[in-house]
Formats: sequence, structure tokens, C-alpha cells
Amino acid sequence: MSEAFTRRELLKSSTAAAAAATLAASCQSNAGVVARPSAGTAAGSGGAPLPPLKLGLMSYNLAKDWDIDTIIKNCTETRFEHIELRTTHAHGVEVTMSQEQRQAVRKRFEDAGLKISLASAFAYHYPDAARLRKEIEGTKEYVILARDVGARGFRVFPNALPGGKGIPEEQTMRQMGKALAEVCPFAHEHGVKIALEVHGSGTNIVAKVKQMIDYSECPYAYINWNCDANDVKGPGLDANFASVKDRIANVHMHELHDNYPYRRLFELLRQAGYQGYCDAEIAESKEPIRLMKYYRATFLALQNVI
Repeated sequence: MSEAFTRRELLKSSTAAAAAATLAASCQSNAGVVARPSAGTAAGSGGAPLPPLKLGLMSYNLAKDWDIDTIIKNCTETRFEHIELRTTHAHGVEVTMSQEQRQAVRKRFEDAGLKISLASAFAYHYPDAARLRKEIEGTKEYVILARDVGARGFRVFPNALPGGKGIPEEQTMRQMGKALAEVCPFAHEHGVKIALEVHGSGTNIVAKVKQMIDYSECPYAYINWNCDANDVKGPGLDANFASVKDRIANVHMHELHDNYPYRRLFELLRQAGYQGYCDAEIAESKEPIRLMKYYRATFLALQNVI
């Protein structure tokens, strides 16, 4: 081996070693940055990171045309843990089902390890007494269905404050509270949580839905948080959330790129020890699996857990 060749090899080795040392230092520096939680990371009282929230899907929109087999396949493949089954959709989970059919549905979801809830359009704002009674009795029917298929909860609406008809808002809110006072204990007896969604014309305001819950004087009346633009108005997101945090049974999310403080909401939910699901209410897609995978990744990234 020549002396020239040895020097060239030595030079190459020295250069490679220097590059390796620089790369190692860079990796160690980046590792240190990743390991340190950001300011938005939710932490427990001892400073340890809290577990991530649980992700679910509404059958409304994206999954409205999916049968039960498709729901189970798509949710398990994309690691969604919960499905909220909306009445009238293709999955066919309705009060017309026989007991045998209900038990079969329950077993299919349990075997798949997928939790379920039910959702309806039942609402209690109607001034007509006969219509209101129909809504209440319909709710009770679906509570029994929820119990039979193993659903953990059932979503209902306030939907509107018909003040244009000369009816005071306070009267309608009291009426809705009274309806909740009837249906929520009934649901509780059957192991189901009824959640009133922050939704509708004039009723998509946390403070008003809280007032309805308060009027019910029922410890089993819960709220479905809806990620509405009004959540940040008035006293602000933190204060609105704090006013109902012990009553939130379910959360509906929309497009995570929207101008809504999802990161802060997720932090508040985790700090509050929220044990329910955050369900995606998103539009149809020709690539549902791809969309659901991206949605889950963004959901976790907004919690600083990936």
C-alpha cells in the first residue's frame, strides 16, 4: 500500500468521522426538543402527560350509506374506537328491529371491539303539546333500542328558540328542561346517557343549553359539545367549557383545519379527565379510509401525542 493512498484514506475517514459526529449531535439535540412537551401539552397534577382522547365517527355524512359491515371494517382499519349511529341511515339500526336483530347488532360491534352510541333528531322546543309528547315518547323508544344494542349514549336536540311566534325564550328553555327531567332519568334506569347537543337556531350557545340542563334539575342530563363558533364568544372558550365540563358526555368535531381552537379544547378535555369520545362529523369522501387516517393523525397531533 502506497503512502499517498494511506493519506487519502485517512482524509476520507477523518471527514466521515466528523460528519458522523455532527449528525449524532444534531440527532441528540432534536431528540431533546421532541422529548420536551410543548406549552400546549396537557399534563396531570404530577406533570406527567395525560392519555390522548378517544376518537370516534358520526355516521352522519361520511358514513350515512355504510352498512354495519362497512362501518366495522372502516373504523377498525383506521383505528377509530367509536361510532355514533344516526337514525334513518343505511346501517338500519332502528326501533323496528326485533330482539334477535338487536342482540345480533350488539354482538357484532362487541366482537369488533367498537363502542357505539345512537343519535336522533328528537327535539323538545315545539310549542305544540301533541308534537312535544311525540318527541318525548319517541326518545323513550330509542332509549330502549340503545340499551338493547349496547349503546352508551343517545343524542337529542334543543334545535330552536321559536321567539318569532311570541313565545319567550325562557319559556322554551324551561319546557326543554322539563322534557329532559322526564327522559333522562328514564334513560339512566336503562344504562343510557342522554346528551343534549349545543345545536340549533339560538340554541347553539353553551350558556343556553346549560340553562336547559339546570332547569331539568336532573343529575342525569348531559351535554353534547358541538365545536361551534359560539363556543369562544361571551366569556370565552375556557369559561364556557368550565361551566359544563362535568356534564359533557360526547363531543362532535368538524374539519380540524377550521378556525376553531381544537388544540385548546383537547387540552381542556384531557385536563378535565374526559372519558367519552370525540366524534368526527365530516363530509363524504371518495377515499374514506385515506381521509379517516389523515383525520386521526391530525387529531393526535393537535394533542401533541405523535
